[in-house]
Amino acid sequence: MPLTPLDIHNKEFSRRLRGYDEDEVNEFLDQVIKDYEIVIRENKELHNQLLALQEKLDHFANIEETLSKTIIVAQEAADEVKNNAKKEAQLIVKEAEKNADRIVNESLAKSRKIAMEVEELKKQASIYRARFRTLVEAQLDLLSSETWDSLESRERAPEKGQEVQELY
Repeated sequence: MPLTPLDIHNKEFSRRLRGYDEDEVNEFLDQVIKDYEIVIRENKELHNQLLALQEKLDHFANIEETLSKTIIVAQEAADEVKNNAKKEAQLIVKEAEKNADRIVNESLAKSRKIAMEVEELKKQASIYRARFRTLVEAQLDLLSSETWDSLESRERAPEKGQEVQELY
């Protein structure tokens, strides 16, 4: 057990014939008591400071650990966001490719349909031209035929009243 200032103060020494001067010893002991009290007080203060600093150190160590965990969590979250963004981008690209394929296929189908319609219209135009040519040729043949000539001769010498009836 450590020595206290009270122990020093209460210490009694035995007396001998040729001993030390009692006043000097008491003065010295008083000085030792004062110095010892100062040392004890400083020791307590340093101990309290040490505890406070240890608390701060523990607090900062805790903060450091929390920050470290937070950084790890943030990094993981960033990686997850990055991976999700990549996946989403891939899905968007696939969707765009599907849409592009669909649009190209629809365009090709429309193009084929229009080409078939154009071919059909060309056939119809060709048939129309052939029929019209046949009609025109038939009309020319009719104009060139003898019956037309006979009709012309009748027109030149019509009888009265017949002219109007034949024309209508």
